Amino acid sequence: MADVKVNVRPNGPLIIEGPISLLDSEGNAFTLEQERVALCRCGQSAKKPFCDAAHRSAGFESTVSANS
Repeated sequence: MADVKVNVRPNGPLIIEGPISLLDSEGNAFTLEQERVALCRCGQSAKKPFCDAAHRSAGFESTVSANS
């Protein structure tokens, strides 16, 4: 099994670390240049599904915590 880590950043993106394949809704693979990606959770990124830090200006606040 691959060693993949998912880190949920408070009020920010999902940070995925490890060897992954990321597919769009049609099954096409995104080209990943490294084994660390930040995926948008706020919905405001101009580079979806990747984070471009738009959550900062959008005032995104997550409702998910480690104890949820």
